[in-house]
Amino acid sequence: MPVTLLGATEIRRLAAELDVTPTKKLGQNFVVDANSVRRIVQVAGVTASDRVVEIGPGLGSLTLAILETGATVTAVEIDHRLAARLAETAAAHGVPSGALTVVDADALRVTELPGDPEVLVANLPYNVSVPVLLHFLETFPALQRGVVMVQAEVGERMAAGPGSKIYGAPSVKAAWYGSWRLAGNVSRQVFWPVPNVDSVLVAFILDSEPRGTEEERRRTFAIVDAAFQQRRKMLRQALAGVVGTTAAEASALLQSAGVAPTARGEELGVEDYLRIARISVS
Repeated sequence: MPVTLLGATEIRRLAAELDVTPTKKLGQNFVVDANSVRRIVQVAGVTASDRVVEIGPGLGSLTLAILETGATVTAVEIDHRLAARLAETAAAHGVPSGALTVVDADALRVTELPGDPEVLVANLPYNVSVPVLLHFLETFPALQRGVVMVQAEVGERMAAGPGSKIYGAPSVKAAWYGSWRLAGNVSRQVFWPVPNVDSVLVAFILDSEPRGTEEERRRTFAIVDAAFQQRRKMLRQALAGVVGTTAAEASALLQSAGVAPTARGEELGVEDYLRIARISVS
């Protein structure tokens, strides 16, 4: 029996049945358009052989579109009512037994997932999208690629390159793990409730080998945070206290790393930051 998708009427009925009102606190905006969820799955290139993790499945509209491909899905849901109902909804829509595993947990605190998922597909809650995504990239090394739907401003920042006005700490931290690109806009009208912001799809492919050690990652991210907390300042000033106790010490270290002390944070790529991190502890 083929897997069938949720329609807008059934989504609203399910929400009423479960006494679920989408909340800003959890960043919930449910997708009620079948074409939109199928498009996300298509952009992600999900096939029947894939092991997929979905963050925040909600009532299951995107979940069913992923399962429609024949892939197996591990869905992480923080709302206990939604987590408890998801398997029942899937079974009622033709999902075979064993294809869906529901993890009732906060995605920011999950450290183990069954099946070692290799693809991440999600409509990420707006309020925690970057922290959740970075947590999954850091915690689950089996991940290879994915597509996430996020607030347009956040997605554009994650995919931005050095020199752009919107390039920032999330851009550098995302680049640590792999390559990112904008993969399409999403109409506000496909959500319930209709959000006050635009959304985009962001696709990513993760590097096959780690860029550095975990200690180097932590050091690099600390330097990135310092550089962008005072992004209008030159790096010799912004990084004083992080890579040296004074601006003069920071200047000397930056020069050793091949970085101009007068540069600003948005001019550097992830490899530049990694060099600074390595030299700062040598």
